[in-house]
Amino acid sequence: MPHFEARTAAGDARPAGDAAASVPVPAPHADRQPPARRDAFFDNAKYLAIVLVAMGHAWEPLRSGSRAVSALYMFVYAFHMPAFIVISGYFSRTFEATPKNIRRLVTGVVVPYVVFETAYTYFTRWTDGVPDRPVSLLDPLYLTWFLAALLIWRLLSPVFRLVPHPLPLALGVAALATLSPSIGKDLDLQRTLQFLPYFVLGLGLRREHFRLVRRRLVRVLAVPVFAGALAFAYWAVPRMDDAWLFHRSAAAAFAVPAWYGPVMTAALFGCSVTLTACFFAWVPGRRLRFTSLGAGTLYGYLLHGFFVQAANHWHWSGHLWPHTPVGEITVSVLAAALVTALCAPPVRRVFRFALEPRMDWAFRPAPLGSR
Repeated sequence: MPHFEARTAAGDARPAGDAAASVPVPAPHADRQPPARRDAFFDNAKYLAIVLVAMGHAWEPLRSGSRAVSALYMFVYAFHMPAFIVISGYFSRTFEATPKNIRRLVTGVVVPYVVFETAYTYFTRWTDGVPDRPVSLLDPLYLTWFLAALLIWRLLSPVFRLVPHPLPLALGVAALATLSPSIGKDLDLQRTLQFLPYFVLGLGLRREHFRLVRRRLVRVLAVPVFAGALAFAYWAVPRMDDAWLFHRSAAAAFAVPAWYGPVMTAALFGCSVTLTACFFAWVPGRRLRFTSLGAGTLYGYLLHGFFVQAANHWHWSGHLWPHTPVGEITVSVLAAALVTALCAPPVRRVFRFALEPRMDWAFRPAPLGSR
């Protein structure tokens, strides 16, 4: 998740389902607007990132038996969600609380959140063996945290565009969150606040910034940076709690002094932004066979969680074979194939009612001349 949402709530108009990858085409005549076209780079970035998300979830139960898998897990978790969140911020940079944008926010974020929060609650009553788990829209369950966070970030985006130094302010908020274990679980605010700087960073980016990181020199430099980060992750596996990368707990939860929180906030932000830039550097900018799947990343994100939960319920990782090198590679390939299928148009047509509902009946007709 992720920019995962199926409909953008940004200010610029886009067709339904083209959340974060269409760019306005200049109109040759004032009274004739050509249709918006998608930007292949952002679709490619979203698809590749959702594949990493699915692979990360598949690796999770394999970490205890393999330092290499644990290192890959830590390496990927350092940048795959920051990359999604940066893209989300980039496509929120024109968001204003107009009726059209609020409607898109409701249909593209709020409704999927309610539907999947309810669905995951009932599903995990079976998979987790908790038959009385309550449906709570204030306590995001499993993958739905991203939708709750995206709603809050979007509503805050006009504020961060207004202040003079938005990124330092967002980093300060994130650092303070690590000092506040009493924030609680409502709307997963701890994680929402700790990931806030990545969204605010995206708000300040322009297209030329993405072109800058995709230059040949940056691509060349990204290779040793990735290699060094992977080597560091391998070294850090027995020395660092990878839960820091989830950004969902205050420093007190790690039994460390409080000042660790702000220090880790700054250190992880620098590390994650660097790796995200390296990731963007290697994302293809042209249309490829998988490019169109970038329009369906919300589907892949929310739907693959049911397969992960079911697989864990059947204790697939308790067998020896998945812990072998061939088994680990096979599990990775299967996870990538699954999420690819879930992003495909046939799946999107089936689940469009939940992720891209029209809901014309729920809103008053827009006044003439309104945005």
